[in-house]
Amino acid sequence: MGRVRVAVVGAGVVGLSTALCIAECIPKCSVTVLADTFSPDTVSDGAAGFVYVNKFPDTPVDRQRRWLKDTFDHLFSISNSSEAPDAGVYLISGWQVFREPPSEKRPYWADVVLGFRFMSDAELEKFPQHKFGQAFTTLKCECPIYLPWLEKRFKNADGQVQPGRVTDFGQLCVNYDIIVNCSGLGSLSLVGDTDLHPVRGQILKVQAPWLKHFIRDGDGLTYIFPGISSVTLGGTRQKDDWRLTADPKDCSDMFERCCALEPSLKKSQVLTEWVGLRPSRGGLRLEKEMFQHGSRQVPIIHNYGHGGGGISLHWGTALEATQLVKECIGNRYLASNL
Repeated sequence: MGRVRVAVVGAGVVGLSTALCIAECIPKCSVTVLADTFSPDTVSDGAAGFVYVNKFPDTPVDRQRRWLKDTFDHLFSISNSSEAPDAGVYLISGWQVFREPPSEKRPYWADVVLGFRFMSDAELEKFPQHKFGQAFTTLKCECPIYLPWLEKRFKNADGQVQPGRVTDFGQLCVNYDIIVNCSGLGSLSLVGDTDLHPVRGQILKVQAPWLKHFIRDGDGLTYIFPGISSVTLGGTRQKDDWRLTADPKDCSDMFERCCALEPSLKKSQVLTEWVGLRPSRGGLRLEKEMFQHGSRQVPIIHNYGHGGGGISLHWGTALEATQLVKECIGNRYLASNL
């Protein structure tokens, strides 16, 4: 059997990490990433890069926890290595606060992050409008640094990149034996997934170097994430909203909400505004199907629909997608086509 030709569609954090996993874990594969946008122009580049994820309602919690833990362990390993500055990965501590105690005070991810505990009364005095809080240490990726680092590592593993828009999986079936679909919202047209929809996210980057701890409101709408050179303020979660231009009212509202949590932000300097569309669905799609192209059947591994959890789940879902590729290589459908 010759080298198995694998096409990965999409060059965001999910696509690049999946391609890298396949290239490093399955040496018999020749892996090519195909995408119309690469860093710094992907949606992933604008993400806050904060490792935290909400539950997917249609996915078993133990599966979500495995994805998160695999990703956390991967990033934690990087943060403890000499590669940390080049990868833009580091630990960050802070608080998640709630106006009313949540029904689940200890979430499923409590033993994945580091040092999870309930906030003390003294700590909560900083947030007089909130009655309950969680303190923990997690990880943060500076995505404009992390994505080029992933791409470089992928190329060092003999991976190839090919700019260009994929409009039909059929155009790949002649040159590739397995297709891995990490196209995010592109799957609306590529596979006609009617469960997939955009959730518009707008953020601000501000200069506030005195802030060292993250603050996240439990409602998920308001957050303050300090980074290496700026602080990310958010945000919005606007379903089925395709607008890619910054809305001045959204900017004003999120800035006021963030200042209510951290009054010192009133002295910060706004650097940039950014808008991105999260590829969201009821449950992340990670599965195999067979694509019929003429007389040939080509396996497609779908790995998309991460919503706002792309950074938090990328390595865990990449590992599972890689396992599906391994299964395809031994599959009789693939073997008959090689």
